[in-house]
Amino acid sequence: MDQKDQSESADFDQLLRPHMERLYRLAFRLAGNKAEAEDLFQDVLTKTYVRLDDLVDIEQPGPWLCRIMYNHFIDNRRKFARQRLIMVEEGGLPGSSIESLPGGSSPERDAEREDNILKLEAALAELSDDHRLLILLHDTEGYKLEEIQSITGFPLGTIKSRLHRARARLRELLANNGTFF
Repeated sequence: MDQKDQSESADFDQLLRPHMERLYRLAFRLAGNKAEAEDLFQDVLTKTYVRLDDLVDIEQPGPWLCRIMYNHFIDNRRKFARQRLIMVEEGGLPGSSIESLPGGSSPERDAEREDNILKLEAALAELSDDHRLLILLHDTEGYKLEEIQSITGFPLGTIKSRLHRARARLRELLANNGTFF
């Protein structure tokens, strides 16, 4: 590796390091499983590396990176929609399931918490893709509405109304399951 490549690699690492964890969490939430999230994450990093000059000029790279990830996810989803295979998971991956969460109180409370989390995941799965994305970006990841606008490209008013409808639908689904958070 020559000095120019080392310099570019260091710049890339310095620019992306503060955003890596959040970017991976978004990839996992979009993809829904560890293997697809890792592929999505790696693809986005590869696409971003070749656009290092653009990344240097961006004042807030977080939303820009998320926009690239979201667009790449949507493109892949459309591309593979008709030919995707549904895989049956065999026992899951370590650290990717509810069992990996540490218990802090009692087994009964842990079981109740696990049940509520599973109901929440099931309710989120019943939401439309747009509604689930908005709930995850805003309520789970803490993105501001303006950042979500730059990630998704939706108008601000559309984001607000869809987020309101998504929360209402999620409340309805959780109430039907007897779950209260």
